[in-house]
Amino acid sequence: KALFDIEGSPSSDIKADLRDVVICGAQDLEVKNRTALIIRFPFRVWKTVQKIQGRLIRELEKKFSKKHVIFVANRTILDKNFRRK
Repeated sequence: KALFDIEGSPSSDIKADLRDVVICGAQDLEVKNRTALIIRFPFRVWKTVQKIQGRLIRELEKKFSKKHVIFVANRTILDKNFRRK
């Protein structure tokens, strides 16, 4: 939802790049005295996320105050015989 808000705002400079980005999931994690927000992306959009990573983290940390934001790529490890049945 926060990504949708950033994409919708007229002053956002990363609006065009966010159109291609999808999220697999998000999770809150307690780390010492602060909360970390882990956001998972599919590996196929990881290159796009890396391009806008700095600006996106800044925007999300503004939106979720007192939380660290961490991006993680979800990868599917295939077997040696990876053909589908």
